[in-house]
Amino acid sequence: MLTNYINERRKSKEILLMTHIVIGYPDIKTSLKIVETMVNAGVDLMELQIPFSEPIADGPTILYANHLALKNGVRTRDCFEFAAKITSTFDIPFLFMTYYNILFKYGVKNFVFEMEKVAIKGAIVPDLPPEEGEEYISSMKGAGISPIFIFTPTSKDGRLRLLSSFADGFVYCVARKGITGQKTDFNTELTKYIDRCKSFTSLPLALGFGIKEREEIDFLKDKVDIAVIGTQSIKVFEEKGIFGLKEYLKNLR
Repeated sequence: MLTNYINERRKSKEILLMTHIVIGYPDIKTSLKIVETMVNAGVDLMELQIPFSEPIADGPTILYANHLALKNGVRTRDCFEFAAKITSTFDIPFLFMTYYNILFKYGVKNFVFEMEKVAIKGAIVPDLPPEEGEEYISSMKGAGISPIFIFTPTSKDGRLRLLSSFADGFVYCVARKGITGQKTDFNTELTKYIDRCKSFTSLPLALGFGIKEREEIDFLKDKVDIAVIGTQSIKVFEEKGIFGLKEYLKNLR
């Protein structure tokens, strides 16, 4: 169970790190190398994004990665094959992140069945509200896979309460309004927001959107369980390659 893994891991670490890759960026072979590099750098969990043509929650860096992966011909079946390779090689939990159109076209039950086969531990589908996700949620929980739901700073209390009733594994707290990759202010307002999130769930909390530096990770210690590094890890890889990415991640904590 994903929650148990996080709680157990937290006994020896002040905060966990979850990274994000787009499968097939810049190509499948390099994606495999990036995963290996991240695991060896001490990452605790990882999001694997299935490429999609309109990733509405993502900024230009991840948008470009999605488009390049699609241009390379990466399809959903390739992503399942990719996941099977890495889950059989590495012992951290891997999650899928994608958009509902992918599940809809594949068939929700079939998609969840394939996730179970390749040992994916959870999924983040940011554009699927729980009110419209009955088939997805029931299939996920039946397969023992965690549906991860998202809290945002603009969510009202009733909304947070509803989301927490469906959430499993952990809750992903978006640090600010907007898309991935933009600047986030790490201040007392963010602390108040995190405290508000805690009041609506007993699950571990992950926080993402805008985390780039070690100082920001330090700020989040004792506030959340997981810091999510997405856009910045892609930028570091683009600028400094595999070795630079490994050093960057090792120096975050």
